[in-house]
Parts: sequence; C-alpha cells; structure tokens
Amino acid sequence: MSDETGTNVEVVREATRALARKYDNDYWLDKDRNHQYPWEFVKDFAAGGWLGAMIPEEYGGIGLGLQEAGAMMEEIAASGAGMSGGSAIHFYVFPPAPIVKYGSEEMKKKYLPKIASGEMLLAFGITEPTAGVDTSRIRTKAEKVDGGWVINGQKVFITNAQNAHRILLLARTSPRDDEHPLRGMTIFCAEMDKEHVTAREIDKMGRAAIDTNELFIDNLFVADEDVVGEVGRGFNYIIDGLNPERIVVGLEGVGIARAALEIATDYAKNRVVFDRPIGKNQAVAHPLADSWIRIQAARQVAMNAAKLFDEGKPCGPEAAAAKYLGAEAGYETANRGFSTLGGYAYAREYHIERLLREVRLLPNAPFSQEMVRNYVSQQVLGLPRSY
Repeated sequence: MSDETGTNVEVVREATRALARKYDNDYWLDKDRNHQYPWEFVKDFAAGGWLGAMIPEEYGGIGLGLQEAGAMMEEIAASGAGMSGGSAIHFYVFPPAPIVKYGSEEMKKKYLPKIASGEMLLAFGITEPTAGVDTSRIRTKAEKVDGGWVINGQKVFITNAQNAHRILLLARTSPRDDEHPLRGMTIFCAEMDKEHVTAREIDKMGRAAIDTNELFIDNLFVADEDVVGEVGRGFNYIIDGLNPERIVVGLEGVGIARAALEIATDYAKNRVVFDRPIGKNQAVAHPLADSWIRIQAARQVAMNAAKLFDEGKPCGPEAAAAKYLGAEAGYETANRGFSTLGGYAYAREYHIERLLREVRLLPNAPFSQEMVRNYVSQQVLGLPRSY
C-alpha cells in the first residue's frame, strides 16, 4: 500500500468493496430469515487480513487507521450486508481497542493475533438493564480473590455472546462514589465460560443473523493477568473508544443509505406506471436526490472526524456529528426507498424492508440522537446541562 493516507483509504475501499459484493442481497436475506451467523463472509475477510485492520502489525494485524477501517465498514454496509455484515466484522475490528492501547504485553501477544486471524471472537459487555445510559450505575461486581476476581451480575444487548470466545466485561471493583461516580470500574477480558455465563438471545426487530443477548453472570473467575490496564480505570478506557465507535456507526449508516438508494434508484428507472418510469416524477426523484446529497455530507463529516482521530487531535463534536448525520441519512434513505417501491417494498425479496429494519436501530444506539444534541448543546455551545 502507498504511504499516502488518502491513497490508502481508496485502496482499502476498493478492495473491501469487491470482497463484500461477492455476497449478494439474497445471501443476507437468507441469513436474516434463518438467523444464521455469516461465517463464510467472516472467513473471507479473515483470509484477506481485514479482521486485524486496526491491530498493530507486530501482533498480527495490518495497522491501519480509522479512516481506512471506517471506509471498509461503509463498503460492507453499502454492499447490501447492512448491519448484519457490518456487525459481523465490526466486532473483530473495534472491541479489541482497549487491549491494543491498555493491555499488558503478555495480553496483547496472547489475544491480538487470534483476533486478527479470526480464531477468536470478542463480545463487549457494558450495558445493563437497570443502568441505561448512566454507566456509573452498573451493578455487575468483581470481588478480589487469590489470583484473580470473581464476577457476578447481568448485562443486556450484548452482541455475539452466542459465538464469542471472550468478552470485554466492565464491572465495579469498588462501590459507587457520588462525588466520583465514574471511578472504580474495571475492564476484564473474561472467558465466555458457559458454566458461569448464561447468554439468553433476544428476539429482535432486525439484524437477525447476528445474535443479541441478555447475560447472567454467576461466579465467573477471571485471572489477574486478564485485567485490562489498571484496576478502577475501566470507564476512562471506554471513553477512549467512544469517538471511533461514533464515527464508524455513522459510516455504517452511510453505507446502508447507499445500499437503499441503489435499490430505489434502479427501481425508479425501471418501474413504468402510466406509460412512464416513476423516476420521471419529481415526487419520486427529488427525495432520492436529497438523500444522495445527505449521504455525501454525512460521509465528509465522518471521514474528517476519522482524520482528526488518526492525527491524535480532539474530535468529540465531529464524532458525534458523524454518528448523528450517518444515522439520519441511513434511516431517511431507507424510508424513502421503501416509499419509492410502494407495496413491493413490503416484500422481503426486494430487500428494502430488511435494510430499514436494520438501520432503524442507529438513531437510538449506541446512543440516541437526543443525546448527541445534548452533548453539542453543552460541550460545543456552552449551554447548561439539560439532562
């Protein structure tokens, strides 16, 4: 690859676009219908080295930046894979970040090459049913014992728990302090030991190929060497990962928007009603043109945020804007695509309804559009906190 970042991005974009488009819309419809994990897709990306996109070369990865990884995730979603394909690769590329940045040398050598090769799949366990977006109120607790920790608690909306080998698990290692509520939480790289971790799959609206779960953790032992970084500083490590996640989620939204626009535009060109293609009507053409404009804007904001991140510069507001605009572009474009196809959109064989179901999550998760506006109001505009 060239050393020029812009060229690298295009090389990655072209290569991963070609790889992702080997799997057509019918493949993803079949995986969605049958609730089957897309292992063939994952193995192809593993063979290309892409699962280790952001893992340093010395640990088996290819050491790319967020711009390249974000372009890859956009192309995966745009291929028609949507969030099913996006999540399948996302959870190899991004959850290992705390290990890359804060793990011990022994931990990095032990786990990162296995993640990069596709041999090991990670889950990420933060969310709890009683805490919501207030992570300071998680109740999962880790107690110190000889040689390690014993963890008990519950997590919810945990992706990949049915297939994951390990989970990056956030737990309280000291009681909540009202003056410093975000201290005293620790990240553990814990084994998904089925004798001590029960994963109950959640029946959900979309992305059926990728499992989402409730976890019940009962006396799970984690050795001291599987503590990520320092005890009590887990929340700080999670915060470091929020900006990349926001940026990539935004680009996945852009990818779904592109996939929906491609289907809708093709339909509008070829569907003839009253002796003319429906795309000749401005009521059809203008919303699609507006979506194209919004896609371009969302991508530019997201890639600018990724560039700032790669340069080590602050990018919180830009990352928040990337998530906001990408989620909006994805949902609005899929919804407009649905309207363009009319009654046929309701038929699963046209794929718009699948994309719409999958992208509908993005305005709400990993955090809502309202929370983005709260953040910008307070941190950028200097307005009083409203929540």
